[in-house]
Amino acid sequence: MNTNITPRFDLVGIVVSDMAATLAFYRRLGLEFPEGSEDQPHVEAALPGGLRIAFDTEETIRSFVESWEPPRGSGRIGLAFHCETPAGVDAAYEELTGAGYHGELKPWDAFWGQRYAAVQDPDGNGVDLFAPLPGPTA
Repeated sequence: MNTNITPRFDLVGIVVSDMAATLAFYRRLGLEFPEGSEDQPHVEAALPGGLRIAFDTEETIRSFVESWEPPRGSGRIGLAFHCETPAGVDAAYEELTGAGYHGELKPWDAFWGQRYAAVQDPDGNGVDLFAPLPGPTA
């Protein structure tokens, strides 16, 4: 291995139990996937800044790791979506929970200066919604 080459973080991969349900959830958060992706075993989306997110079905993972089993419990991975404004956090939370997704934490003004909320994707992964709160006015 050439020691002058530094690996570059490029992709977040998530194993999903239902590709169609997962893509429907993340489309509501603004991610774009090609038409017909719901039936694919592996789907990717480009994220701002060049990072990518990829979803693989449980069957895809088992195709090369036969003994793979889904992890138990929640909180295995956390993703966060910047909503631009505090009202955007509220709107995204209401839209997602109104569509039937589990709301883990209702929007609130966090002590660290953000409007903050949390929902779960169809596999129970945590998805945070946040926006900076307005600063003090002089």
